[in-house]
Amino acid sequence: MSNIVAIAGRPNVGKSTLFNRLIGGRQAIVDNISGVTRDRQYGSCEWNGKIFNVVDTGGFVPRSEDVFEKAIRSQVEIAIEESSVIIFMVDVTTGITDLDEEMAKMLRRSKRPCIVVVNKVDNNERFLEANEFYSLGFEETFFISSLSGSGTGELLDAVTEHLTDEKPIETDLPKFAIVGQPNVGKSSLLNALLGEERNIVTEIAGTTRDTIHSKYSKFGKEFLLLDTAGIRKKAKVHENLEFYSVMRAIQAIEESDVCLLMLDAKENIGQQDMAIFRLAQKRHKGIAILVNKWDLVEKETNTARDVEAEIKSKIAPFDDVPVVFISVLDKQRISKAVDVALEVYENRARKIKTSKLNEVMLPEIERYPPPSHRNRFVSIKFMNQLPTPYPAFVFYTNHPKHVKDSYKNFLENQLRKHFQFSGAPITIFFREK
Repeated sequence: MSNIVAIAGRPNVGKSTLFNRLIGGRQAIVDNISGVTRDRQYGSCEWNGKIFNVVDTGGFVPRSEDVFEKAIRSQVEIAIEESSVIIFMVDVTTGITDLDEEMAKMLRRSKRPCIVVVNKVDNNERFLEANEFYSLGFEETFFISSLSGSGTGELLDAVTEHLTDEKPIETDLPKFAIVGQPNVGKSSLLNALLGEERNIVTEIAGTTRDTIHSKYSKFGKEFLLLDTAGIRKKAKVHENLEFYSVMRAIQAIEESDVCLLMLDAKENIGQQDMAIFRLAQKRHKGIAILVNKWDLVEKETNTARDVEAEIKSKIAPFDDVPVVFISVLDKQRISKAVDVALEVYENRARKIKTSKLNEVMLPEIERYPPPSHRNRFVSIKFMNQLPTPYPAFVFYTNHPKHVKDSYKNFLENQLRKHFQFSGAPITIFFREK
């Protein structure tokens, strides 16, 4: 199981604010209207050398007949089942409510490590009031203010204590994860590729590794396919299939080299697809986009070129990503999808000799030098590639802090123009020479 930390709690206790603080951005909608986080949010956080994924679940309202609140409850149940650690958030200004009690009961029954976080503790009086939350009966209880960030360091220390460094499967074969929303045809693609002889590498019921690795070995090509679809189809999962599949996608992304993001040709690229895409990008995975059910689209109104242009405008600025139009049902262009995935895998592992890199990039930098900063002349004299599993480059300059983002984008575009990195996110650092 990949390291997922879920933030749960009733509406309005400050889950989204904490989430934003952990992932270092403003991704969740923060609003003091109860239940505004209707969309799940996913991001990654690094602390003490451990990288983990954070999921912000909606507010928890037990036994509610409101369909939306029922959905949130099942979301929390899924989060409990799928995460490594749960942060149970409560609010010092309201004290312990019935909803907190209900949720505490649920969490005590689960086998997962659970950390109680009392939020809005920002003065001595509230510090004293926060002590009542020890009565919920959880060993680990922290007092924080997610708005100012006080107490979050100690909380993160405790969270990372519970996270394991799970060793990925030892293999030299490329690992491809098929990810995407429910019903786009992920399982069908897997079956079409593997046929009936599914050579499963790990499938031990009840182990923490819920991703099934199947080996593909045909036409002189070999790789592992990571399948997260179709596992544990419980009743409660059905109403929240989307959330469940994203929790699963997080795990598959973590273990893969390349993510094959499947879209439905009849739907537009949606918010969940974008969440999965950005997550894969942030984790430096190769990405190829497969548009399935292309056989069902009226070609007069939608040409492949138009659809591809629309997808690329959505995923910009990282739009150097191959898009393949397939039909799993008719087995159309499935072998093309495999070839593209293998190409992206090679692009992600591509190493450029330092001499070649400087020979190609220095003239480009001379032609368009970095803009000066407050009359300080910024110069880049040398660069090399880092020994990471994904493309990462260091540019040595006299003023690393003053290189603007727009210039960083220029350098990335030049790298892509001269070397083949399609589908692979590129990371660029500036260091003082």
